[in-house]
Amino acid sequence: MFLVLGVDAASWNVVRSNLSDLENFARLVEIGEAKEIVLKEKPISASIWCGMFCGLPPEKHKHESYVRNGEIVRREDIKVEFIWDILHAEGKKVYAINVPFVVPPYSFGVDFKPVGFGLPTNEREWEEELRRVTAKTIEVMHEEPDLLISVFTLLDRVQHFHWGEPCVLEWYRRLDEKIGEIVFETGFLDDDARMKNRLILISDHGFCSFGEAKVRTLPEQTPHGRLKGDHSERAMLITVNVSYPIEKPQDVFFAIREALR
Repeated sequence: MFLVLGVDAASWNVVRSNLSDLENFARLVEIGEAKEIVLKEKPISASIWCGMFCGLPPEKHKHESYVRNGEIVRREDIKVEFIWDILHAEGKKVYAINVPFVVPPYSFGVDFKPVGFGLPTNEREWEEELRRVTAKTIEVMHEEPDLLISVFTLLDRVQHFHWGEPCVLEWYRRLDEKIGEIVFETGFLDDDARMKNRLILISDHGFCSFGEAKVRTLPEQTPHGRLKGDHSERAMLITVNVSYPIEKPQDVFFAIREALR
């Protein structure tokens, strides 16, 4: 099985300095290859997640924002084939859960209703997303698909509004627990399974204090409050048993393609 765990906005700024508190991130760093991807493109989530799973740069996939001409962009408006479309057509068993290149996030082959229309904005919704994405991911893993892509989005909202506050690490801890449930408690990365299973854990961008970002992604004042953090160009990557070199988001597409030919 090839498992891609996306963690929107996961940042080495937080993880590297807190590995003693993040047991499962630490285990993955120990058994896998951990690196930073410095984005050459703007750290805009819609565009990056799109390119990650279609293999095309922004100038070719042309999906720049969740909204175009005042209308929410739908999957049908993006004229590309994604990795799940290609592999499904080849007879592979492929699923995707909560992939946020559109709003609400997109799922393929599964029935999954995103929390808060894919924009969870409070603690109750953040906890619900952690629980439901984890449960659905583990449920689908039991079907032994060729490829499963599953994405958590909550850290983006947490960090926009609480960057620099102690609660940010607490939400990383809660996410760390769920990652452990998915990749370790299921046996997915047991010593024997590790030789046949593949994992990519990746973020679309990192995070920094508001005003330090090279590209401002939102206004400082929003209907939900003042922003304290914004996207940085430094994304997180951890791979296990993946030979294809991943230097940019689009390489995830090609790593999957190489492994599942």
